Amino acid sequence: MSINKALVAQRFAKAGQSYVEHAVVQKQISAQLFEYLKVYCSQSLNSVLEIGCGSGNLTHLCESYFQVEQLFLNDLYEDVEQHFIDLKNISWLIGDIEQLVLPNSLDAVISSSVLQWIIDLPALLQRIHSALKLNGYLGFSTFGPDNLTEIKQLTGHGLNYINMDALQKQLEQQGFDVLFIKQEHKHLYFDHPKSILQHLKSTGVTATAQSHRWTKQSLQQFYSDYQQFHDEQGFRLTYHPIYVIARRTA
Repeated sequence: MSINKALVAQRFAKAGQSYVEHAVVQKQISAQLFEYLKVYCSQSLNSVLEIGCGSGNLTHLCESYFQVEQLFLNDLYEDVEQHFIDLKNISWLIGDIEQLVLPNSLDAVISSSVLQWIIDLPALLQRIHSALKLNGYLGFSTFGPDNLTEIKQLTGHGLNYINMDALQKQLEQQGFDVLFIKQEHKHLYFDHPKSILQHLKSTGVTATAQSHRWTKQSLQQFYSDYQQFHDEQGFRLTYHPIYVIARRTA
């Protein structure tokens, strides 16, 4: 599926305030990634780039623990800057990370729940490798093929996610030593399929469905079909995060 980056920016900007409230899984994933970063990375990181900082879930956790001298924050749209007014030593890189020039001699590049939007991941990994110092870290979470699987099965819309083995292979091909890689499945439960669509809209995820237009009939069909994903806990929605800590060793 082709990704319209302008639409992605528009949808996430529109969901900017609601994202903080509704992106519960993304917040959990950031917290888990932070725990892995603490285990594998040096506490003193002079220069760090975060790709897709969003509302700052990962940023604020890392700022509270790592000794960061220079923090480069990237996102698609300038509105995110409102979430970081308390932080010092920030350099902003606003725009599509696939088109921007990356800073040099970085100690770490971090990112949570973002890289699934990248069109040419191997090319970006190659550029990140070049931007990192020797023994610099790449720590990120992304999503695997089962992510939002219920939506994709019922509508045919969704991202083309990479599986964990293929992701590890891409990292190794770009010269990274993969120190840690793990995947898990997280489930949210809702009282009605309508609530699931509202949840997705509130977290900006509907940027994948740029050509999908609901009619009253198709909406009712969706609600009806979603019954197959219902159990005693409610209507299920699956998230499939993959966590990676890698290092540039050459």
